Amino acid sequence: MKRPIPAVMAPVVLAVVAVMALAAPAQAACYAQYKAKQDNPLRFHVGVAEVADADCSKAAAKRALAPRLAQGGWTLLNVIDIFGPEGLDEGKASAREYFLRY
Repeated sequence: MKRPIPAVMAPVVLAVVAVMALAAPAQAACYAQYKAKQDNPLRFHVGVAEVADADCSKAAAKRALAPRLAQGGWTLLNVIDIFGPEGLDEGKASAREYFLRY
């Protein structure tokens, strides 16, 4: 048998729900389109990687992506663009095998 929420608790429950609803947009995905190179033999690629919301600027994405790419033997050259989910279709076409790889 479910118990109804006491009337004194209703404002608290509504406040918690409101805070959670306001926090949801802050959780939106952020993506960086980047250019990287590899030496011996010299190769280049353009890729798209997901970055944390806190890294959703070109400078912050560079700091986040450089070590991830280095683990795969790549050197980050540049972050070309930062975008949300709305740019994923275009990013997928240009990144091909490096779409969300790093």
